[in-house]
Formats: sequence, structure tokens, C-alpha cells
Amino acid sequence: MDNIFRDLPNKLDKEVAQTIIKNDNVRIEKIISTGQKSEKDFWYDQDENEWVIVLKGSGLIKFFDGSETLLKEGDYLNIPKGVKHRVEETSEDEVTIWLCVFY
Repeated sequence: MDNIFRDLPNKLDKEVAQTIIKNDNVRIEKIISTGQKSEKDFWYDQDENEWVIVLKGSGLIKFFDGSETLLKEGDYLNIPKGVKHRVEETSEDEVTIWLCVFY
């Protein structure tokens, strides 16, 4: 047994991604952010679908078409493969925990 909230840092130099489960069809990651965001002009353009939920904190996802979605604790979103997106911001005053399911 493990706990998703164990050993949370107060501040990180860079975002941390931890793979929880992985097989040929699915990958589940815990991502920890403390104010990090995507590099300027960087866009994720993934070959797999991504379902993401924010368990703690908040994060703003920006899409290539200009739309934005703010995810707060408990909010989730499905991002189809090939949809360009980026992390525009994450909470700076608290840890943000993302749980991402890539399928």
C-alpha cells in the first residue's frame, strides 16, 4: 500500500512525475507541481489520450486553439490524443498534485 499524499515537498525546482502503474495499454502518473508551467512556446502533442484530475492545488491548461480550462481540486478533464495543450500555470502557494491516466 502507498499514499498519493505521502512526502509532499513545499517547493520544487522542477515538476516531478512518478509512474504509479504502466503496461502496454495504460500508464498512470502522479505529477507534483509547485508553480511550474510549460516552457514558453512548448506544446504537448501526444500519441495517446490523457485523462487528468487535480487532487490538490490547481492548474490552468491552455489549448492550441486559445481556449483554457482551470482545474481545481476534484476537477478532471479528458484530452484526446493529438490535441495540443500546455500547462499555463500551477498553484504557487501550495502543492499541486495531478493524477494522469494515459491510454
